[in-house]
Amino acid sequence: MPNPARRPPERRIRWGIISTANIGLKRLIPAIQASPHWELVAIASRELAKAEGAAKVHHIPKAYGSYDALINDPTIEAIYNPVPNHLHVPLTLQATRAGKHVLCEKPIAITAAEAEQLRQCPRDRLVLEAFMVRFHPQWHRAREIVKSGEIGELKAISGAFNFYVADPNNVRNRLDIGGGSILDVGCYPMTASRFFFESEPTRAIATIDRDPGFRTDRWAGVMLEYSDGRHLHYTCSTQGAPYQTLQLMGTKGRLEIVTPFTPQPGSATTLIIDDGKTLDRSGVRTETMPHCDQYAEQVEAFALTVINGGTLPYGIDDSILNMRVLDAIYRSEKTGGWAAV
Repeated sequence: MPNPARRPPERRIRWGIISTANIGLKRLIPAIQASPHWELVAIASRELAKAEGAAKVHHIPKAYGSYDALINDPTIEAIYNPVPNHLHVPLTLQATRAGKHVLCEKPIAITAAEAEQLRQCPRDRLVLEAFMVRFHPQWHRAREIVKSGEIGELKAISGAFNFYVADPNNVRNRLDIGGGSILDVGCYPMTASRFFFESEPTRAIATIDRDPGFRTDRWAGVMLEYSDGRHLHYTCSTQGAPYQTLQLMGTKGRLEIVTPFTPQPGSATTLIIDDGKTLDRSGVRTETMPHCDQYAEQVEAFALTVINGGTLPYGIDDSILNMRVLDAIYRSEKTGGWAAV
């Protein structure tokens, strides 16, 4: 695991959240409040009543009616930024310049050029793109198995991440603010391929179906090519039956992460390892891992890096690399062919 070793807290970092987005209310607030290293002291919304309502429900001391007011609060040391995608970069820049560390929701930007602006963040402020999956023990156990050679040489990764949302007011259906399936959920299998191949793709190709009204990419099929004949192929959708999977295919066997991206809260997770000797799955074994709150793992890793003054396992450079891959996927849609990363 990339998390620094836990130890009794020397102090609690004072944390603020900009926006009352569901991911913050349902996932990050419980993770922060359960941590011995964080103290959640403020929440902001562009509507004061929303901030006050969330503060009351979640027992947060301060509520602000603007993002600026929270960012400029000198008592706050770190900020969680789950606003719509088009605001990730400007608010992260603003917060770091105000002396805050920032945990920013994925994707960190809409384009790589926009993400490049984050190089202007003060170097003593930490910025982490919130791919919480990279902190889940099942991803690290899967990588251990791959490195052990049990499935042979990892040659291909196959994935899917689909869900259904038709509300025109949902940010995922707003093209102007960075909506669409690729930026929302297609970024997860893309990140998984970089995580498990431990290298960068060279080119991308995609087929994309856009909603006739929203103009967002509602279905996408993507392939990324890596060196030595390795590749990722995946499907993502904002208008599909809910489904997710990630399969790692090697020269000797196969490993499947059954719920790789958003396991149900409180549920165990399962890895399926197939020795590849038969087609009837008689050579399959499973590893079940106890429930883990991947959001809490992410928060703890971030907190302990702030406290101990270490280096994050993933920083701004990694986020820019993510965005370059996503840019190539969208360029492929326009050209109808391969696009260099």
